Amino acid sequence: MKIYNSLTDKKEEFIPLQEGKVTMYVCGPTVYNYVHIGNMRPVITFDMVYKYFKYLGYDVLYASNFTDVNPKIIKAAEELGISEREVADKFIKAYLDDLQNYNCADIDYRPRVIDHIEDIFNFITKLIEKDYAYIVDGDVYFRVSKIKDYGILSNQDINDLISGSRVDIDEKKENPLDFALWRKTDKGENFDSPWSKGIPGWHTECVVMINKLFGPKIDIHAGGVDLKFPHHENEIAQSIALNNNYIANYWMHNGHININNEKMSKSLNNFILAKDFIKEHSPNIIKLAIFTTHYRLPINFTDKVFEDAQNIDNKISSVLKNANLYLNVHNLHKIDKNTKDSTFEEYMNDDFNTPNVITYLLSLVKELNQELRNNGDNILLLTNKIMTITSILGLEYACPELTESQKDTYQRWLEARNNKDFEKADLYRTKLTKENML
Repeated sequence: MKIYNSLTDKKEEFIPLQEGKVTMYVCGPTVYNYVHIGNMRPVITFDMVYKYFKYLGYDVLYASNFTDVNPKIIKAAEELGISEREVADKFIKAYLDDLQNYNCADIDYRPRVIDHIEDIFNFITKLIEKDYAYIVDGDVYFRVSKIKDYGILSNQDINDLISGSRVDIDEKKENPLDFALWRKTDKGENFDSPWSKGIPGWHTECVVMINKLFGPKIDIHAGGVDLKFPHHENEIAQSIALNNNYIANYWMHNGHININNEKMSKSLNNFILAKDFIKEHSPNIIKLAIFTTHYRLPINFTDKVFEDAQNIDNKISSVLKNANLYLNVHNLHKIDKNTKDSTFEEYMNDDFNTPNVITYLLSLVKELNQELRNNGDNILLLTNKIMTITSILGLEYACPELTESQKDTYQRWLEARNNKDFEKADLYRTKLTKENML
């Protein structure tokens, strides 16, 4: 398997830290509002990655965090007239509802910052002791000048970064690139630290939770491309300082979602909340729209993209319904969602090339339709291949084992059709359709 490593800007053979095991961490949401569909792209992408590693037989440990201590949460609490904990709990629940509605798998860990405040104190203390951090008026900053590799992930020169628009200007800092590990504040929810009352810096939280859950290094760290700088760059800087590593062997980043050729953002007010988007399109359609573009590239959502995704979904759904009926009636119903397929693996092992997988999936659909027309010998195998691939992509299609009553209804429908008793045939067909068999 080869993965495109954002750290080295090239495809590299995947070699896990421990044979047969994979550790992966994906940055989760800051829970001050509902997530938009752009926030769902990394969720859907790395849900697929997680499922594929498990298909290959790896023991996978997957974590994605909740940033539930943050100035945005304090602001939301003021606006909503509730506590920060109530804000966080409200939007964590909403996010978990989104995951369920989008048919994303349960994962191993969903750590919350609130549960790691002491760990953050200990982490920052070590950075201060090693002279990688300094205290100014109760704030604690990371000393970027001590990291010779700073900028390695975003592939930017330090001088360019200093002049960049995303660097906060703060006279307290020794260097404009230095970032806050701890911010002094008496506003809203805050915590007593060795330096002041305040809250942790965002860039410290993820490193601390990774170290706590997995140890000093993991296999894969992932997220949206917008997190490369400053968030992921600053995570790496802290890990170099304390652990002399880049946190992860492989860094993976998915591209943006554009709406009709315009980048989706809250500032442009063209974002679509995930909870609303799912009312317009099924999870299958949204995922097919996402996976027809490689995960590293930007996606341009247009009506045409969703029309095409709908057509693909219809083809898969139709052939599986027909195949399921055939397998049930012929007592061959042995659905196996872990059926090996070398062509599928070839595409997935090439940095999760889902566009090629979708093309291959459609070729399997065509082949299965031909087998069904000819009562071929490969109907079960092809059905299982399609069910395996769609399952790993997070698409849901039902291939249930029918009851004897349902089989009887199906046989009666066939007999009525053959006898040209169209009134009875229509009744049986209505019943079969109602039970999603046709």
